Amino acid sequence: MAQLLAGDIGGTKTILRLSQTNDQDIERYASHELPLETLYEQRYPSQNYPEFVPMVKEFLAAAAQTVPVVKPDSACFAIAGPIVDNTCQLTNLSWFLRSEFLSNALEIKTVQLINDFEAIGYGVLGLGPEDIYELQAGEPSDDSPKAVLGAGTGLGQGFLLPCGGEYRVFPSEGGHVDFAPQSELEFQLRKYLLEKHCISRVSEERVVSGMGIISIYQFLRDRQYANESDEVGQAMDAWERQAGQRSKLKDPASIISKAATDKTDLLSQKTMEIFIRAYGSEAGNISLKFLPRGGLYIAGGVTAKNLPLMKTGEFMNAFSSKGRVSHLLDKVPVRVVTNQSVGLIGAALKASRNYKEQIWQGGLELGN
Repeated sequence: MAQLLAGDIGGTKTILRLSQTNDQDIERYASHELPLETLYEQRYPSQNYPEFVPMVKEFLAAAAQTVPVVKPDSACFAIAGPIVDNTCQLTNLSWFLRSEFLSNALEIKTVQLINDFEAIGYGVLGLGPEDIYELQAGEPSDDSPKAVLGAGTGLGQGFLLPCGGEYRVFPSEGGHVDFAPQSELEFQLRKYLLEKHCISRVSEERVVSGMGIISIYQFLRDRQYANESDEVGQAMDAWERQAGQRSKLKDPASIISKAATDKTDLLSQKTMEIFIRAYGSEAGNISLKFLPRGGLYIAGGVTAKNLPLMKTGEFMNAFSSKGRVSHLLDKVPVRVVTNQSVGLIGAALKASRNYKEQIWQGGLELGN
């Protein structure tokens, strides 16, 4: 029996989860078929803590009130930021995290820091049918690659390759590839972004992300595509005027997507039409690169919030519009991740794998 500590760390909130494995067969640790039992979970406002360690100690003390014995064997923390040599300086917090320091301070043998989208890559291995919505059944293959794509603050991408009976996860910076316009209006959007930001190229994530939704809306509004509604207009005005206070404002992207779903605002509807088509097109691009017959998983906060729009057919039409090689994408299972804890699941699975490796290396005794 092994206890695993997992965390999903963000500038606004941090979620911690204590799990355990229920199988003594070490060969099955970290298999996506092996469920992890959640013992305790809690959410914390990140900015209420000057450092990360006091938060974790508070969490473990609270867990001890309901769990007979609290002694994590392995920990993994997913972080929305770059990880270099198991260290991370968080962008929106004063925290500087280093795995060796955390291991000593928390008395946990193995502590690893991973990027939040890498955690999502591990997390898809722990999902059940109830955690996904299938856009295309495809022809699944267990020994084929998987791919992960997710629009949120940016555009995360990654892939998984089968190796030795389990999948290895590889992060990617594919969200920074060039945006490829597919229509005259999208060419105008690209030109607008080049001029507005005084840049020499437009990346995919400038369009396919939460910020991308806002940029598309601004483009259509400034080109007077349609009249601006009072609700969306007021949200955009506040957001544009108060650049330094945006974390305290309503997210215009959410307001735009809701107005599009409710069909109450023409500008928002056209914004989301462009966004969904660009998203689907990039999903097709990553699928051509990896041919992920193991599944293409569409994750990210923006994705789940816009599932009704992704189900309309525009996403899959753009996904499969790849000319003479379009037929190759018919075999790719396309799945939208609806479980918003997928990153936390992934961190727990990665902690489980690390525990297994420690035992194989002789650094731990089974059950300790």
